[in-house]
Amino acid sequence: MKLWLVRHAQPLIARGICYGATDVLADEAATQQAAQALSLALPPGIQVISSPLQRCEQLTRHLRELRPDLTCRADARLKEMDFGCWEGQRWDDIAAYELAQWTDNFGRWRFGGVQSVQDVMTRVAGLWDEVRLAGDDAVWITHAGVIRAAILLSKGVREVTQADQWPSTDIAFGRATVLFV
Repeated sequence: MKLWLVRHAQPLIARGICYGATDVLADEAATQQAAQALSLALPPGIQVISSPLQRCEQLTRHLRELRPDLTCRADARLKEMDFGCWEGQRWDDIAAYELAQWTDNFGRWRFGGVQSVQDVMTRVAGLWDEVRLAGDDAVWITHAGVIRAAILLSKGVREVTQADQWPSTDIAFGRATVLFV
C-alpha cells in the first residue's frame, strides 16, 4: 500500500510563530501550484483524507477541482498538534524553561497545557490503522507534525518518550512524502 503524505502550502502567518492548531489560510498561488503538481502525480480514484483546518481544506478543494475522480473527506485526526497557550506566540518568546520541560518529557508533556506528542501519535495511529486495514492507496493532506508521526508509525514506533525519537526530516510546504506500508 502506498500512502501519500502532503503538507499544506505556506500558511499566511509570519515566520517564527507557533501556529499548530491555529486555523489560518495558506498562500493561494502556492496552494494552486501544489494542487497542480499533485493532480498530475496521483493515480485515478485514490482516496484523499484531509485535515479540517483551512490550509489543508484549501489544497483539497483545489485538487478536487483538478481531479473530480478523487474521493475526498476530512478527518480531525489529521489536525496539527495543538500548542495551547503557545498558539500565536513567537517561538523565541516562549520561555526557555517551558521548552526544556517539553524536551525533557517529550512524549507526555502537554506543550502549552493542551496536548502531548503521545496524544498526537495515538490520534494519528487510529487513522493509520484504518487506512492500513482498508489496504488501498491513500493521500493525507495534513501538517508536518502528523507527517512526522506517520513516519514513526511506518517504522513500527507507536510511543515517543524522547525528543531525539521525533523525526527531524524537513517537511516542505506543498510537497508529498510517500510511504510504502
